[in-house]
Order: sequence, then C-alpha cells, then structure tokens
Amino acid sequence: MAASRTVMVAGAGIGGLTASLALARQGFRVIVLEKAARLQEAGAGLQLSPNASRVLIDLGLKSRLARAVTPEAVCLMSAANGGEIARLPLDGKDAPYWVIHRADLQAALRDEIESRSDIELRLGCQFEDVSPHAKGLTVIQRSGPTRQQELAVALIGADGIWSAVRHHLLPEAQPRFSGLIAWRGTLDATQLPREYTSRRVQLWMGPGAHLVAYPISGARQINVVAVVPGQWNRPGWSEPGDGNEIKSAFVAAGWHAIPRMLVSAVDGWRRWALFTVPGSGQWTDGAVALLGDAAHAMLPFAAQGAAMAIEDAAVLAKCVAERQNEGPVALSAALQRYARLRRPRVMRIQRSARQAGRIYHLAGPLAFARDLVIKAMGPKRMLSRQNWIYDWRI
Repeated sequence: MAASRTVMVAGAGIGGLTASLALARQGFRVIVLEKAARLQEAGAGLQLSPNASRVLIDLGLKSRLARAVTPEAVCLMSAANGGEIARLPLDGKDAPYWVIHRADLQAALRDEIESRSDIELRLGCQFEDVSPHAKGLTVIQRSGPTRQQELAVALIGADGIWSAVRHHLLPEAQPRFSGLIAWRGTLDATQLPREYTSRRVQLWMGPGAHLVAYPISGARQINVVAVVPGQWNRPGWSEPGDGNEIKSAFVAAGWHAIPRMLVSAVDGWRRWALFTVPGSGQWTDGAVALLGDAAHAMLPFAAQGAAMAIEDAAVLAKCVAERQNEGPVALSAALQRYARLRRPRVMRIQRSARQAGRIYHLAGPLAFARDLVIKAMGPKRMLSRQNWIYDWRI
C-alpha cells in the first residue's frame, strides 16, 4: 500500500475512531491499530457538550446516536442538606448537550467506520515501533506472533493515557497520579423513585469528594460516578471495587441520605485512579502526533476529556488536509500547527478542571460561601461562564 495516502492511527477509543472518520473525510486512507481483540466498554457514561456534539453531527453520526440522552439541566446539589443549590438549564438550541454510555458512542463510531471502504480497523493488532524514511514513516505492528511493517504518511497516537506511541517518543513522560480515585457504576432507572431519574445531570458537592449522576442508554440506566481521595493508584479503567468501601466513605463524611441512597443503589462498582498528562508537553515529532489522553489526559471535573479528544481529531484532520499534497516536510509542519492551535485551549481546560475539583470538595464555611455565591450569580451567569467551552467551533 502506498504511503502517500495512508495514515495509521494507534488506538480505537473515542479519539482514535473520531480522528479516523475525520481523516477519511479529507481523502486519506486510514488504518486503525487496536491491541484489544474486541472493542469493549472502558468506563460507563460520558458527557458530550455542544463543542463535541457539533463535531460528531458534522461527521454524520447523529442518526447513530439515538440512545444518547439530552438532559434538560445540570443541577448543583448540596451533600450537606440534600437540596438543590442551582439548576442550570441546557437549551441545546445550537447543538445538543448529550449524556451517553461510552459503549454506545464507540459502537456508533465503529458502525460508521465499517460503512466506509477507506478505513480499516485491525483488532488484536498493536503498535510496536516507528521510524522515518524519505517518503514518510515505517510503522511496525504486531498481531499475536506476527510482526509486520507498513508505510504511512503519518502516525497518530490516540492510544490513551498509557500511550505506547508517547512512550516511544518520550519515554520519560509519565502520567501523574492526582491522589483521587473515581468509582463508577450503573443501575436501572426503575430502581429509583421517579424524582431521581429525570433527564438531568446531578452534581453533588461535598467535603473532599463529589458525586455525579445522570441517565444514559435511552434513560433506561443511571450512571453514577463518585470521586474520593485515596492512595490506590494502579493503571487501568475497570478495576473491580468493594461497594462497602465507597459507601462507608460517604457515611463517614456525613453526606445527606439522598446521595447515600444513590451510592447504595449501585450493585457493582468499578474504579480507576485519576492520572493526568500535562498538556504543555511535546505532542509531535516529525510525522507522528499525539491526540486526546495520550497528549493531555486531564481530570474529569470539567466533563471535557472525551470532548477534547473529539476536538483534537477535527483540528488535526483539518491541518493535515491543508498540507497533504506538499510532501513529508509540510505534513510535519501541519502536525506542529495542530499542536500549536490546540495546546492553549487544552491547557486552559485542564486548569479549569483542577479548579472545579477544588471548588466541588470545599468543606465547612468555605462550602457555605461557595453555595451562596452560586445562588447569587444565578443560572444565566453560571452558564455564561461555560460559553468559551461550549461555543467552540472548528
């Protein structure tokens, strides 16, 4: 296969699959390498704000995302008294705010990819090495005992926070543990009273921890994520967790009965340690570029991790398309431009996520003052603070 029209993408997560579609739309032949033998759920729910949903709709995915839920509001809740501090309505006039099961989004992306002849998804095939040559790159991949090499014009590392592509480029760049652990689980909506299953995102803020709950899978399930401090820091996205441990954490912290009820209703918990990768690091090296968590894994407190990978994919494809007929040097410059365009926004969102986490976890008088400020600002002003995120367009 000629290198001149082939881009290799390492990783078939949200960012990698979106990048594949965006690059194919620009006329490239795309090969996706995924080390897993089959695509499976990693995590449960995702929030896709309008900056991300616009990209997905532009890629023709709207009809495939019928199971996405469009919440009416984000509700900020008090862990101390169980009451609502503020309700921020989501009108979705320009583009929808979606909450969706990660597996549903991944399936929609995969279905769209399988409908195209210019994208090849290779499961059970992992990136192993890459080296430059006069016309592009030689990418070495392994599938079981078989090792093969292939020519490509570029390699995109969209293989997550523990990226093999990043490790190849920057072996000293390691993810940093945040000291926080996210627990997640789902439950059938029928298990809860109706007032707790409406189409809204609930964010419960409490001392040293917070809890998020929202409907997914056509509103038939409720996704619950609890974030608490801890020392456990093993890599991975789906480690089984002891439900008694997370329940005890909320009881000991004196949380109200309503959020404790949500925690108790989840039968099976899984957990992942929250690591980050600074967005200020190196994203490109010649015709190799990093995307999504591989480049800038962030804390999830701005609900923008998946959205940033989706934005990355759209910008990268546009930058590459503008220089695709000018040779390897121009392509390298296009990838550098992608990194320059994306880095300031990503780093700002990383800062916002860290700040949000500190605000969510306030205790005592500081938490009381936080709630008063939120009430005084009102829903309109609170939402306007997110405009710089939600109004983004490529």
